[in-house]
Amino acid sequence: MGTTERSITGWYKSSYSGGDQGECLEVARNHPDVPVRDSKTTPGPTLVFSTHGWTAFVTAVKEGHIEA
Repeated sequence: MGTTERSITGWYKSSYSGGDQGECLEVARNHPDVPVRDSKTTPGPTLVFSTHGWTAFVTAVKEGHIEA
């Protein structure tokens, strides 16, 4: 991919995150792939999905195949 975790900018909290359970996800815009991280642990690890992989993941969660 070529993008390192430290060079990732443009983080925003997912509109699906919220509530009092602390389940917050941040996604970074304007990158060739889709970086995702836990908003409570921003210096922690970052998962990087391909665009197709991210779309498949979100669809699987929405359809109930994966529990969020």
